[in-house]
Amino acid sequence: MPPANADLTTTWAYLEEGVDHIMTKLQTGVSYSKYMSLYTVSYNYCTSSKMHGTGDQPGGGGIGHRTGANLMGSDLYNNLIRYFVNHLKTLRTQSDTLQDEALLRYYAQEWDRYTTGANYINRLFTYLNRHWVKRERDEGRKGVYPVYTLALVQWKSNFFLHVQSKNQKLAGAILRLIERQRNGETIDQGLVKKVVDSFVSLGLDESDINKVSYEVYREHLEAPFLDATEKYYRQESEKFLAENSVADYLKKAEERLREEEDRVERYMNTNTRKALIQKCEHVLIREHADLMWENFQQLLDYDKDEDLQRMYALLARITEGLEPLRKKFEEHVKRAGLAAVEKLVGEGAAGSAAPEVDPKAYVDALLEVHQKNSETVTRSFRGEAGFVASLDKACREFVNRNAATGTSTTKSPELLAKHADALLRKNNKMAEEEDLESALNKVMVLFKYIDDKDVFQQFYTTKLSKRLIHGVSASDEAEASMISKLKEACGFEYTNKLQRMFTDMSLSKDLTDNFKERMQQNHDDMDITFSIMVLGTNFWPLNPPTHDFIIPQDILPTYTRFSQYYQQKHSGRKLTWLWNYSKNELRTNYLNQKYILMTSSWQMAVLLQYNNNDTLSLEEIVNATAISKDILKQVLAVLVKAKILINEETDQYDLNPNFKSKKIRINLNTPIKAEQKAESTDVLKTVDEDRKYVIQASIVRIMKARKTMKNQALIQEVITQISQRFTPKIPDIKKAIDHLLEKEYIERVDGTRDTFAYVA
Repeated sequence: MPPANADLTTTWAYLEEGVDHIMTKLQTGVSYSKYMSLYTVSYNYCTSSKMHGTGDQPGGGGIGHRTGANLMGSDLYNNLIRYFVNHLKTLRTQSDTLQDEALLRYYAQEWDRYTTGANYINRLFTYLNRHWVKRERDEGRKGVYPVYTLALVQWKSNFFLHVQSKNQKLAGAILRLIERQRNGETIDQGLVKKVVDSFVSLGLDESDINKVSYEVYREHLEAPFLDATEKYYRQESEKFLAENSVADYLKKAEERLREEEDRVERYMNTNTRKALIQKCEHVLIREHADLMWENFQQLLDYDKDEDLQRMYALLARITEGLEPLRKKFEEHVKRAGLAAVEKLVGEGAAGSAAPEVDPKAYVDALLEVHQKNSETVTRSFRGEAGFVASLDKACREFVNRNAATGTSTTKSPELLAKHADALLRKNNKMAEEEDLESALNKVMVLFKYIDDKDVFQQFYTTKLSKRLIHGVSASDEAEASMISKLKEACGFEYTNKLQRMFTDMSLSKDLTDNFKERMQQNHDDMDITFSIMVLGTNFWPLNPPTHDFIIPQDILPTYTRFSQYYQQKHSGRKLTWLWNYSKNELRTNYLNQKYILMTSSWQMAVLLQYNNNDTLSLEEIVNATAISKDILKQVLAVLVKAKILINEETDQYDLNPNFKSKKIRINLNTPIKAEQKAESTDVLKTVDEDRKYVIQASIVRIMKARKTMKNQALIQEVITQISQRFTPKIPDIKKAIDHLLEKEYIERVDGTRDTFAYVA
């Protein structure tokens, strides 16, 4: 070990031997005492104040004012550079003959040895780093580096760039290995990772040497790697598609993308991931997107779920990749819905006249299409919002306009309401609560798509009123459940009337009980069992009889007593008796067997005439009951068909004394055709009337808020506000505007033709 004041030559000779041992023969080990003596020699030389070999020279005084450490540092630093350059020259010579994997193995092995050695040497020269290097850098000499960084800089300029300069020999070797792996061969991934990591380590950010810089990695490896990837996959995908189906290609592309993700994880730098995946997506998906879009229909037609999932996952990776699929899917669903209804209607019923369809079969056909495609959206397209919107749009289209509806927009809501009515009736087969609940949920699925919700509401209200009047509801729970579903979908206003109908029913029950109590106290002669329903005109879609009716003597006392009782209880209220909805039970006393006949009011009025007569002509019955002839004929036809009356001569009706029936209770109260037809017409008439008011109310509300508004904007706003309930027609809106101008709710602004103002 040289003395503390030894000169540069002696000092460096000792240090160089130690440095070389560490750099080339570290595996043989370095003793602690040897390491410490090397550290001490470097420290002594740096702290020695004597200017070795330069202090006495002329001109040396020029830097005499600088301390010894300043100059000593630069001597040692320059000698280290010379050592690294010479050391790397030997490596260079040895590497020149090597190729591909052999070159990579040699490079990785030497890199390991070199960086480990450099680490130790960096610690040997701690004092140099801490004082001389730091001061030099502080004074702005950016070309001076701490010893470890210096070693990397030398490696890059004297070895790395030399190897790379020969046709990118190093990067090329890595790329060829990667290509072999892509072709299915097994490669040494650890080796590739070591070499790749060295590219990152060699990056140097001059402004902050402690910061990682990727410039070397990007320039020398990432850029050629991305180019090679693009070229490789372009060739492979074109070749593969020429020989295989699109479905197979989807698997292949999915696999390749997974492999590339994995490659980044295993040995490339993570910063490459984004650029690499983008490149792969472009070549594997974007460049073949047209072909995938074309094949999408085929996958849908054959329900290829897995392939659809793959196609969705791949195309979701590129911008606008899914839009053509959504459009095709929408068309597909629409076609399926229209075809299902067409099949149901049968080929014969073409043209605009809507044929008769069974409501249940109709609803089931629509639901089946929705259900199937909804499952596809969930399963194959992961419930993505765009596909949900396409499904909804298509369903709205075929639910409202199809072979069964013809040109009418009211047919679908009518059929849906009739189906709901069938579900909620007592004789419905779905006895199980859960089944009924799920069937009602399915009704709501289609309800969501109905354009004219007000038509459904009106039909539903009419049907509900019949169920309540005739007591044929499956259960109050089911009715309440359906109303709450409608309320959730359309708000309180939509179901307000329906809820009031239930209130009326329970009030009527109390009223009947109270009336019976009163009658038992005052009149013992009441031998008629009687119950009444008092229903609010505003809430029940019921029409009073269109003709007069002479109340039969047998029920007149009860009729009179109840009318008086009700007037005392609620003075000022007017009762309109709806004989056309009432029903009665009559007992036969003229036969050996006593039968109970369940009848309508008209049937009862006719049959009671035979208490005093055995035969009556049509005219006599008309005079006795005041029922119009056309309805009376239908009523009599039912009684003749049931063989209670005999009609042997024209317009002459006799009581049948030999009537027989297997049933004791005989239901004669079947709806007559005129009533059924009238129901649909009445509902639609009511809907039209209501719509006029809804449009007018909407215009007034909008004008009140806006004060003035142009015609076109007003029409648009009205459509926006009302389209939740129904799709208003523009001529109807214009009519409503004219009506409100007439009534002076709004006025035209002076000097303009198309601007309206609200009249306060």
